[in-house]
Amino acid sequence: MKRLFIIHGWGGSPDEELHKYLKKELSKENFEVYFPEMPNTEEPKINEWVSHLKKTVQTPDKSTYFLGHSIGCQAILRYIESLPENTKVGGAIFLAGWFNLKNLESSEEEIAKPWLETPINCKKILTHCGKFTAIFSDNDPLVPLQDSKIFKEKLRAKIIIEKGKEHFNGQDGADEVPKLIDELIKLANNSN
Repeated sequence: MKRLFIIHGWGGSPDEELHKYLKKELSKENFEVYFPEMPNTEEPKINEWVSHLKKTVQTPDKSTYFLGHSIGCQAILRYIESLPENTKVGGAIFLAGWFNLKNLESSEEEIAKPWLETPINCKKILTHCGKFTAIFSDNDPLVPLQDSKIFKEKLRAKIIIEKGKEHFNGQDGADEVPKLIDELIKLANNSN
C-alpha cells in the first residue's frame, strides 16, 4: 500500500477543504492518506516539525510519498534530508514550496528567518529521493516565481506553473487542484 503524508502550511490544519478533497480522491487510487496536525502551527519551528514528521512516518520506504503546502514543503525537504543513509522514499509534490519569501510582515519575518537561513542540503536529499514535482502559481504574493528554478536545478523537480491560484489557499479558490492528483499518480507509477 502506498502511504501519502500531506503536510499543511503555516497556520494551516488537516481540516482544510483541499485536504478533504485529496483524501477522497487519493483513497480511490489506493493511497493510505495521513494528515498530521503539525505542532505550533502559528509559529512553526524546524526541529518541532521535522521531529513530528519522523514520529508520524516512522519507517519510510519507496512506497512513502509526501505532499506539502508552503512551509510544509520545507518540513518535508528537511525531513528527507535527515533520513538515515540508504533510506529511500517514493517521491514528493510541493505546492507553493519556497526557498525565499516576499511580502512578509515583520512578525512573520522573525518566524520565517530560521527556515530561510538554515541551509538545506539538496544533494543529500537526492540520495534519498529523486522524484519531485513542484507546482507554483504565477501570481503567488508570497513565493517568488524564480524559486521554481531552484527546485528544478537543485532537486531536478518537474515544474508546473498554474495561472491565478495565488498561494493555493482556500480563499484563493484552490479547494480542488486536480493537477495534484494527476501528478501524484504519475509520480507513484513512475517510481515502481
